Amino acid sequence: MINGGSEQPLIEVRGVHRIFGQGEVEVHALRGIDLDVESGEFSVLAGPSGSGKTTLLNVIGCLDQPTKGTVHVDGVEVSKFSKKRAAEFRLHRIGFVFQAYNLIPVLSAYENAEFVMMLMGASAKERRETVMELLHEVGLEGMTDRRPHELSGGQQQRVAVVRALAARPSVVLADEPTANLDSEASEDLLDLMVELNQEHDVTFLFSSHDPVVIDRCRRVIRLDSGEVVGDERDEVSP
Repeated sequence: MINGGSEQPLIEVRGVHRIFGQGEVEVHALRGIDLDVESGEFSVLAGPSGSGKTTLLNVIGCLDQPTKGTVHVDGVEVSKFSKKRAAEFRLHRIGFVFQAYNLIPVLSAYENAEFVMMLMGASAKERRETVMELLHEVGLEGMTDRRPHELSGGQQQRVAVVRALAARPSVVLADEPTANLDSEASEDLLDLMVELNQEHDVTFLFSSHDPVVIDRCRRVIRLDSGEVVGDERDEVSP
C-alpha cells in the first residue's frame, strides 16, 4: 500500500493552478499550490467552503486536471493523463472515500466492498480472502449480506473504507468522510482510520472542515482562496 521507501514523496504537487470558466467568469480555485505528502502520513486539507481543498484532492486523485502545474503520485506524473489512463491509474493506485458513501444500492456490503477488486480482475478467491479479512477488521463480518439501506451511515462508510483499501492503493483520499455522520459515528470512523494508518501504514489524505477530522490528523494543511496558508504537524496525536 505504500511507496516502498522511495526518497521521492508519495504525492508531489508543484505550481498547480486550477481555473474554472473563462474571461470575466473565471474562478481561480487553486493558485500555485506546492505540496509534498510522504508515505504513511495521516493528513488533512482543511479550510472553509470554497478554499480549494476538494479541488486539490480531485486533482491529486486524477478526477480533474490542473490548468497549470504538475502532480506526481507514487512517482508517476498524473497531471496530463488522458481520461482512460486516469481511470486506470485511479483503479490501481488510489482509494476513495466520499461523504455520500457512493455504495451501489442493489449490492450487498460484501459485493460493494469487492467491487474495485472485480474491476481489477482479481480472482474470486483473492477477493473473498481480502474482503472478509477487512470486513472483520472494521467490525462488519456479520453484515456481509446486508444492502446499504440496511446499514447505518457509519456502517456504510466502513464498507466504503474497505472498498477503498481492498485494492491495496498507494493512498486513500477521503473527501469530507464524516459530513453525513453523527459525532459518535465520526469518532468511530476516525478511530478505525487511525488504526489502519498506524498498524498497516496506510496513507490517508483528507479534505475536511470537520474539527473531529482536523483534531485527529497529525498534519493539517490549511487552504484559503486556493492557496496554502498554513502547514501544521503533530499538533495533536491521534
